[in-house]
Amino acid sequence: MEILVCVKQVPDTAEVKIDPVKHTVIRAGVPNIFNPFDQNALEAALQLKDADKEVKVTLVAMGPDQAKDVLREGLAMGADDAYLVSDRKLGGSDTLATGYALAQAIKKIAADKGIAQFDLILCGKQAIDGDTAQVGPQIACELGIPQITYAAELKVDGTTVTVKQQNEEGYIITEAQFPVLVTAVKELNEPRFPTIRGTMKAKRREIPTLDAAAIGADDAQIGLSGSPTKVRKIFTPPQRTQGLVLKVEDDNSQEIVDQLVEKLTAAKIV
Repeated sequence: MEILVCVKQVPDTAEVKIDPVKHTVIRAGVPNIFNPFDQNALEAALQLKDADKEVKVTLVAMGPDQAKDVLREGLAMGADDAYLVSDRKLGGSDTLATGYALAQAIKKIAADKGIAQFDLILCGKQAIDGDTAQVGPQIACELGIPQITYAAELKVDGTTVTVKQQNEEGYIITEAQFPVLVTAVKELNEPRFPTIRGTMKAKRREIPTLDAAAIGADDAQIGLSGSPTKVRKIFTPPQRTQGLVLKVEDDNSQEIVDQLVEKLTAAKIV
């Protein structure tokens, strides 16, 4: 079984900054981390590999050269191969352009490996910098394969993938045949840590970089020119003020009610 996992290096959301002119995330000088949901996706792939040594796990990331850090972390965890998709032409890509570029890269990587397509593609349900949950499904649409989102449990039997899908009302059990794309939620598993031996080996690995030309991307469908999403306004929301504070000094319920009504009246809430 050939598995591909899409991973992303994301800015620490506590330190995120936005370019006020381009309305894109400023990555320079901001601490970056392995997108947490993508770690769950990778762990799912590695568990399948643990159960069957014939399983091969390939990573792909799109971003600047520094994104190789998360690819090496993934290799240290146990992935077999890793590829970086990087080109200045890809800068500013929204979810549509990103999904297209990654789909093109996935087809290129599959061809390089001598396979028609990957059996299973795993993605985190969303990246914590954008929180759109759109890229995984868009990759599936570009590749013309089924998708199963929000996987809280994942089983593979032969060529059948069974997923316990998380939704607002509970869970849905969904099955699909290879090839299929699945997105992972944090409840799916607990990601493992990279091993020391794996980390040392990953540091020595050469990670191929694929530019827009290498993946056969149409320039009109990538970057800002290929991104129909336009940000009209961006701002930092005002800091919330402290809410009403009610100090309770005894257990007299009527007095507590009177204090509450007094404070709500003073705040012109009632």
